[in-house]
Amino acid sequence: MTVSVRYIVTDIEAAIGFYTEMLGFTLDMRPAPPFAIVSRDDLRLLLSQPGSGGGGRALDDQAPAPGGWNRFQIEVDDLPATIETLKAKGCKFRSEMIVGNGGNQVLLEDPSGNPVELFQSTRRAG
Repeated sequence: MTVSVRYIVTDIEAAIGFYTEMLGFTLDMRPAPPFAIVSRDDLRLLLSQPGSGGGGRALDDQAPAPGGWNRFQIEVDDLPATIETLKAKGCKFRSEMIVGNGGNQVLLEDPSGNPVELFQSTRRAG
């Protein structure tokens, strides 16, 4: 099953570059300048600039904007190494690594300020 998530972004080109170059997504579709689809495994990320299709206005005339705290999670094998690699490439983080009972996480921001959670499980298989 594929899951689709829509993120509002201010710059489509910057968003495509971030997701494909920094996080290993594949560019699947770029039909028009204010929209693109990238994917990784079973996640399709729909990138929309404000005012485009899914980035249109709500009934109360509130315009969609990037940011917020809802996010999707990418599981990684070595979170500290991933953080260091992304920091060296100039990526921005909302937090330091948070150590939890079931795993460790950090919040990374895309170029528009949308959060992406990077997670490493600490549970052992078996």
